[in-house]
Amino acid sequence: MPLITQPNLHEPGKRYFQAYTPGDDFYEALIETHQGLTDEQSEVVNARLILLLANHIGDIGVLREALQIARAGV
Repeated sequence: MPLITQPNLHEPGKRYFQAYTPGDDFYEALIETHQGLTDEQSEVVNARLILLLANHIGDIGVLREALQIARAGV
């Protein structure tokens, strides 16, 4: 399975009228998750989130590709 790099966020059963709206919903949830946390706590949350999502994806090839793309932007 190739890495999906185009916008692909959605919520089952919810209709969106703008293509960016699901991304906005996720960003809002992400910001809310970090509210009230210290920088160190936020780093732990981010690390746990990465590992949870990596486990959900499961495909090492896709994860390697994502890591390469993420590092290329730094």
